[in-house]
Amino acid sequence: MTDDLVRELWAALDGPPGAPERITRDRAPTVLDRAVLPAAALARATVAVCSLAAAELAAARSGGPVPRVRVADRAVDGAFRSDRLVRLEDREPVTFAPLSGFWRASDGWVRTHANYPHHRARLLGALGLPQSAGPRELAAVLADRAAAATEEAVYAAGGLAVAVRDRAAWARHPQGLAAAAQPLVERRPLAPGGAPLPPSGREAGYAAAGLRVLDLTRVLAGPVATRTLALLGADVLRLDAPWLPESQDALDDTGMGKRSALLDLATAEGREVSGRLLETADVVVTGYRPGALEALAGMAPEELAARRPGLVVAQLSAWGWAGPWSGRRGFDSLVQAASGVALAERGEGPADAPPGALPAQALDHGTGYLLAAAVLRALTRRHRTGGGSLLRLSLARTAHALLHADVPAQAPPPGPVAEPPLREAHTGRGRLRYAPSPVEFTGGPRDWSRTPGLWGADAPCWEGAPG
Repeated sequence: MTDDLVRELWAALDGPPGAPERITRDRAPTVLDRAVLPAAALARATVAVCSLAAAELAAARSGGPVPRVRVADRAVDGAFRSDRLVRLEDREPVTFAPLSGFWRASDGWVRTHANYPHHRARLLGALGLPQSAGPRELAAVLADRAAAATEEAVYAAGGLAVAVRDRAAWARHPQGLAAAAQPLVERRPLAPGGAPLPPSGREAGYAAAGLRVLDLTRVLAGPVATRTLALLGADVLRLDAPWLPESQDALDDTGMGKRSALLDLATAEGREVSGRLLETADVVVTGYRPGALEALAGMAPEELAARRPGLVVAQLSAWGWAGPWSGRRGFDSLVQAASGVALAERGEGPADAPPGALPAQALDHGTGYLLAAAVLRALTRRHRTGGGSLLRLSLARTAHALLHADVPAQAPPPGPVAEPPLREAHTGRGRLRYAPSPVEFTGGPRDWSRTPGLWGADAPCWEGAPG
């Protein structure tokens, strides 16, 4: 499997050119193949380079040859829809709230995101609606407003809404220009002097065994990346502020292999605990908007690296690291709407038909696997040189890659598509059905070592350390 997109992504990760020759593919028609844009190709390519980066790190730590990598279309499809396929006792997860969606504006369409209670409250407040308002009231107000005016008013109130644009309009927009100008994977060296990676204490295929990962991410892209590191044996500790609740449905999907703890970094006690965790951390992954964590003392990447030489700091944002929207909140659905993806996915329908959407949160998942790949490659460099790294990726830049991918157009698969593989596990809360990881290489792990627990139920300490 050495198509141009795989080579392009591997080059963005600064990988050795010949390595993609070690990738093979098991083909099958899937739901992702029904997208207008090459979402399936992007999904396969991001999983391929992530698997290859894992295989490379496993070889570097064991001293053996780089294993062969396998990309199975069915597994990729299931993994990219894992947030929709996960079931606890057969209960379907809630993915979008009633006030999250596309709405007609006076001059086009608006996309809102109101899944979290605080975002819902800010959206309604910005539009002068009572907190009891529902979809009908929201639709009536938005229909009388220009899309861009709604976008700015809701953002000013701390909420989430974007005007739906086509790809040409986004290419002219200052944020579209800024996102396109950034590298797909930005990497900068941080303080050198780190020790080689510790012995893994496990089989060679557990590429990240013995490593400690602080997970300061939410929703999908960041948690997908850290979920992958957990699969590979890392001790992943997710930290959330106690006043910023997370969906348990989301954690049941992306919490595989991890522990979940609450810690308020805005308090002296929280910073003291995080400081102790950082003393022995190998990776810190953040998914908050640029500047949010840096505003806290000691949390800027250079400060983190100065305290822990060799540290890998991986940062994720919605809109990118430059441009007028760089400090804004955002989610996959909003980036699809603003960048032209949603209108492209409408296809050949009437011009006044509602925008479409990819058959998965492919920007989230794709960026998540790219982020994991970048971390794994940075760990390989640290193992060889002792140097730390700062990594930056964004959903908007991944959207640009999707919209401009040089992939031959293919007709949607006729007839039924292949069902994704699913697994079941018995947990203390009931029977969990989930999609297995698509990251696969010879000798690598095939499942996580633990199922998710309750959000925030673990102590903020490393595995085996006193709480």
